[in-house]
Amino acid sequence: MFRNALLTLAVLLMVGCTTVPITGRRQLSLVGDQEVMQMSFQAYNDLMKQSKLSTNASQTAMVKRVGQRIQGAVESFMRQQGASAQLEGYQWEFNLIQDDKQQNAFAMAGGKTAVYTGLLPITRDETGLAVVMGHEIAHAIAKHSNERISQQMAAQGLGTSLGALGGGTSSQILNTAYGIGAGVGLMKFGRTQESEADRLGLIFMAMAGYNPEAAVSFWERMAASSNGQSPPEFLSTHPSNETRIADIQKNLPEAKKYYKRR
Repeated sequence: MFRNALLTLAVLLMVGCTTVPITGRRQLSLVGDQEVMQMSFQAYNDLMKQSKLSTNASQTAMVKRVGQRIQGAVESFMRQQGASAQLEGYQWEFNLIQDDKQQNAFAMAGGKTAVYTGLLPITRDETGLAVVMGHEIAHAIAKHSNERISQQMAAQGLGTSLGALGGGTSSQILNTAYGIGAGVGLMKFGRTQESEADRLGLIFMAMAGYNPEAAVSFWERMAASSNGQSPPEFLSTHPSNETRIADIQKNLPEAKKYYKRR
């Protein structure tokens, strides 16, 4: 019986895969895109009800403006890749949450995106904000939340359903996948996914008319804001600051091919 379960799991792992645009990486996908998207919409709505949105009109407008430009870039990029169907059902939304202690941002499956005011001193300007939003939206386009949920399901065995993860509600499952709320999520994105989002994010911000070279100085500021408290890379699910910046510099020539200043 145990052997049969392992064989069944192996088959699922082989057939339950998709390919990330541009990078061509194969990823595990045991959950339907529309199912993850609907969970994202519910989780995002729940979070917006619990959060205080910023009343700063200029900052809020900047977040929406950057988001809409990157949205346009993503839609153009996916058309070029012949992958527009992957955006079916997207309900793009961009909000600025008032929380000066949170240096964070996220984009859920389906285009639901939020930035916390605590991140704005580090982004500094519209281009810095485009680095962050391009990176976070890249996570959504590359279906990293679907992948992380699928990995968790596979790790817990064939009997695991979506309802058994994270306590059962859409908000709990998605908040766990994105690491929202508690600061440290059980299924936060790993090094491969972070590096992939960096690469795609550079392309998206460049296509939106933002200079991708700004990513280097942003991540240097982000590293400085941590006061040297980042764990060693072998203990972290994320790339070290030095590795990330080096990888970004390596990917800049590719991104700059897409850059047209507006």
